[in-house]
Amino acid sequence: MIAILGAGQMGEALLSGMMRAGEAPSDVIAAVRRADRAQALRDSYGIEVLAAADAAERASTLVITVKPQDMAGLLDEVAPKVKSDQLVITVAAGITTRFIESKLACNAPVVRVMSNTPVLVDEAMSVISPGRHAGEEHLRRTEQLLRPVGKVLRIPESQQDAATALSGSGPAYVYFLVEAMVDAGILLGMPRSTALDMVKQAVYGAATMLRESGEHPVILREAVTSPGGTTISAIRELERHGVRAAFLAAIESARDRGRELGAG
Repeated sequence: MIAILGAGQMGEALLSGMMRAGEAPSDVIAAVRRADRAQALRDSYGIEVLAAADAAERASTLVITVKPQDMAGLLDEVAPKVKSDQLVITVAAGITTRFIESKLACNAPVVRVMSNTPVLVDEAMSVISPGRHAGEEHLRRTEQLLRPVGKVLRIPESQQDAATALSGSGPAYVYFLVEAMVDAGILLGMPRSTALDMVKQAVYGAATMLRESGEHPVILREAVTSPGGTTISAIRELERHGVRAAFLAAIESARDRGRELGAG
């Protein structure tokens, strides 16, 4: 039995992915605070929705997806029910496995995960790190849970805040870029819908080439950049406006904010 504690956007994304991967509704339970939200999950997925402590008592695997600021309160609520043979998977920016372990009365294995919203289309990037009591078996179980909804990598926990900034927030950076490119198309006289269709396909095609070709992005960019052509003129302007430096600073800022959230 798998319990998802805090079925907000990420929790429901994981839940829907599990359902698409063939998980039976009878094998999944959820815990949320609002009655209307609980009913919506029952209606959409046919699962049981219980109080957090009751869900924790019944499940063999707990997936905690609450916001970082709500983590301590939830752990206080479920800690008396958690046993050492349960796997605890935490999906919350900045929250360390050591913090989770300190809140639990037993030596339950804890695995820290950072995923992202493309879990909704089975294209998530999930990174996982073990706590002190988590071994190979627990990492494999976590991978089995996440692999149907995307790619899974194991990383040291010391890199989790960086992964949150780079991959967890990564889709938002892409959407921001798409928005800017569409605005540029409108500036050049294109209808919004036409510009959006063109940019979406350019991003999708570029990402597909990057993944399937195995080439370094510099090589792929150079293949588009002819001497004296349109692309190099555009790249010159991006560099002149410090776009690369802005991305470096933005991702570093996101990393720092993740650390702040974890520190409370």
